[in-house]
Amino acid sequence: MTQEKIDRINALARKAKTEGLTAEETAERDALRREYIESVTGNLKAQLDNTVIQHPNGRRTPLKKKTLS
Repeated sequence: MTQEKIDRINALARKAKTEGLTAEETAERDALRREYIESVTGNLKAQLDNTVIQHPNGRRTPLKKKTLS
């Protein structure tokens, strides 16, 4: 996600609060928001995949993925 896209999301949010958005702008805002959420989620998953727990005895174990029931 580039800084230009984040700036555009913010500009559309400001415009929505002040004067409202057209249908095209609403669709653009929704698409940009989805892309932003996917980017943040992907970055978090990558970070958690590389996270380990170090035990007092020095042993290191990777985090286990939890399943949602």
